[in-house]
Amino acid sequence: MAELERPQRLQIMLTDEELAALENWRFEKRMPSRSAAVRELLRRGLLSDGFLTANAGVKSQDFGVISLDRAADDGSSNSKP
Repeated sequence: MAELERPQRLQIMLTDEELAALENWRFEKRMPSRSAAVRELLRRGLLSDGFLTANAGVKSQDFGVISLDRAADDGSSNSKP
């Protein structure tokens, strides 16, 4: 069996709004897959100045792409009818 080019797997969970933002960016940039889009966004983020590092005790929910405060201000909700 051939060895995988990318042997590491990373599973993430996104809100509907985060997934929509990812998909819109992916199609605009003509990326071949969600994985390719996530890898490119991760690469760009890591290359940018002042990348964010987590302090002790910070929860993963504090690192969303779309802030819950902003979604509430826009009248958006994550609940489904």
